[in-house]
Amino acid sequence: MKKIILLFLTLAICSTASQAQGNINEKVDPNITALMKRFVDINKSTKTIDGWRIQILATTDRQRVEDALQKFVSLYPNIPADWVQSKPYYKLRAGAYTSKREAIAMQYLLKNDYPTAYPVQDNEIKPEELIK
Repeated sequence: MKKIILLFLTLAICSTASQAQGNINEKVDPNITALMKRFVDINKSTKTIDGWRIQILATTDRQRVEDALQKFVSLYPNIPADWVQSKPYYKLRAGAYTSKREAIAMQYLLKNDYPTAYPVQDNEIKPEELIK
C-alpha cells in the first residue's frame, strides 16, 4: 500500500501540467509510465484473490448438497452459490466477499433460512465474482 501511495505521490510531483486556453499538457517521467505498466500487468496476471464466502452446508452426501443448492438458488436467485468437494465432504458455499464483515452481514440476512451458516475463507475467488 505504501508503494502505491509513493507511486502516485511521485507521479503527482513529476508531472507538470500547464493550462493554455483549456488545453492541458502532461509530461510524465518514462520510469513512472513503466512502473504503472508493470503494476497493471501484475494485477492482470492475478487470477484469484483471497476473500470470504458463506458456508451453508457440509455433507458427505452429494445428492443432499445438490438438492440444497437448488433450494438456495430458488430462495436467493441474486446470490451466486456453488458446491466444492473437499474429500470426503461436499460443501455448499454462497456469495463472494472481500472482507469478513461483508460475509457476516450476508450471514445475518440468511440466518432465518440457514441458522447454521457461517463465514469461511476462500483463497480462490475470481475478481469478476465480486462484481456481481
